[in-house]
Amino acid sequence: MALLAQQWASQSGWEILAVVLALAYVYLAARQNIWCWPCALISTGIYSWLFWEHTLPLQTVLNVYYLGMAVYGWWHWRAMAHEEDSDTAVQTRPWLYHLVALVTLLLISILLAGVLRPWFNAQFLYVDALVTVFSLFTTYLVTQKVLENWLYWIVINMLAAWLYWQSGLLLTALLFTGYFGFAVYGYIKWRGSYLNQSPSPYAA
Repeated sequence: MALLAQQWASQSGWEILAVVLALAYVYLAARQNIWCWPCALISTGIYSWLFWEHTLPLQTVLNVYYLGMAVYGWWHWRAMAHEEDSDTAVQTRPWLYHLVALVTLLLISILLAGVLRPWFNAQFLYVDALVTVFSLFTTYLVTQKVLENWLYWIVINMLAAWLYWQSGLLLTALLFTGYFGFAVYGYIKWRGSYLNQSPSPYAA
């Protein structure tokens, strides 16, 4: 309890703002609302700085990437909004696609952590690499409205929650624990949209 109180007292106003906007992002994304992307832009901008301050280099790089993807996501979803049947544009990918992706991303994560070990604290480096590499891929799936992105997020968010807790970012750890429920909610919402539309050419 003493550690919990100490970590809570150390939370900054910037982290609180980032958490609120991150919650708004995932809720709006689950509802396919384009305003999720401005929330993501501001939240990840704050997190880019916070993670650098807490010596999580890969999380810093990841959030800089999120900045770019927030802009791209806004643009891509706006483009889809002007297309016919854009509000039911949820897609799927076959199981073989995801199997290849899982194996490839695991190998990249291990190699990345190995390369960075001489320069950074190795205590959490492999988890940091896993969260980063899989998040890069999964964020792209969100921008393309691929249904299975939510299944990836379920696992990623639990790993990230542990990593942030160990790094002293209590509110962010709690945020990512809560993301588990949001990921389930997002999957249910997007699956409902997918089932109500014409079959995807990518469906298994």
